[in-house]
Amino acid sequence: MKSLLYIGNKLSKKGKTQTTIETLSKNLSLEGYVVFSFSDKKNKVFRLFDMLFAIIKHAKKVDYVLIDTYSTSNFYYAYLCSQLCRLLKLKYIPILHGGNLPNRLKLNPKLSKAVFKNAYVNVAPSLYLQSEFEKYGYFNLVHIPNAINLQNYPFKDRTFESIKLLWVRSFSEIYNPFLAVEILKSLLDEGFEASLCMIGPDNDGSLHKTKDYAKKMNLEVTFTGKLSKPEWISLSKNFNVFINTTNFDNMPVSVVEAMALGLPVISTNVGGMPFLIENNNEGILVNPKSAKEFIAAIKKIRSSPEITNQMILNARKKVENYNWDIVKNLWIRVLK
Repeated sequence: MKSLLYIGNKLSKKGKTQTTIETLSKNLSLEGYVVFSFSDKKNKVFRLFDMLFAIIKHAKKVDYVLIDTYSTSNFYYAYLCSQLCRLLKLKYIPILHGGNLPNRLKLNPKLSKAVFKNAYVNVAPSLYLQSEFEKYGYFNLVHIPNAINLQNYPFKDRTFESIKLLWVRSFSEIYNPFLAVEILKSLLDEGFEASLCMIGPDNDGSLHKTKDYAKKMNLEVTFTGKLSKPEWISLSKNFNVFINTTNFDNMPVSVVEAMALGLPVISTNVGGMPFLIENNNEGILVNPKSAKEFIAAIKKIRSSPEITNQMILNARKKVENYNWDIVKNLWIRVLK
């Protein structure tokens, strides 16, 4: 069986959200692949050197190097790691993450070309990123969605007399957590019985700011901090509307998970979201930064239970295609 080296931010034990490197590494290992994964170093500089050293150390042992590639400063990890792979004549596969990655193609065309043109293949988890990369002349792409193990997501029927909002994400400014608080405030001002639970670790100081904002608004919001996947899935039984308030997005696993659990999803219509959710058929898409549009969507969910339940069923059927038992065949084809 093939051996793989997976490069990415393996930081869930350091208080960060679990990312693809941990879930995909585990799934590939269960399929019989030998997977080495790096790095779990919290310090960015140490993490970079750990990644580069891992490539040198494992160069003669592995058939492919998988590289999680983001639009933020972590893009430079991918750049340096990919160029080291080129030097060592290793086949490397960037896995494309982040709704703002197309902006990196625009701002850094030379570095982007060095990374993506020379890749064995680029894996796009969303059709959105695949289409954006094709606009910039990249065609060495394959679409492999982020996978979930569907048996871990019990589908639950819900009622909507009171509105129980659930928000699951890292607290980052680009995900606009403040909007969730504004939505709760608007619902209460209009006389609805409503609550809000926000799950996730802090990423850039936004958790503290969001707590302060809720306090300033005199609102009771439940902030759980980081929870394990089984913990938040268990907690989700108590909620009936999932809101995704982000300003940039690709194909967030938390939204896929919400769809699998039978939670109606209302999301901003940004990045890859319209590729994941067909508006008014599998969820509701609204303009970013608009509490007013979220409120209108929530009212629609509450006032039309039959339409809402059909939308929920459509969403569940959609994400059944993201079950690992199906997705693994796409990875096996690439890694043949």
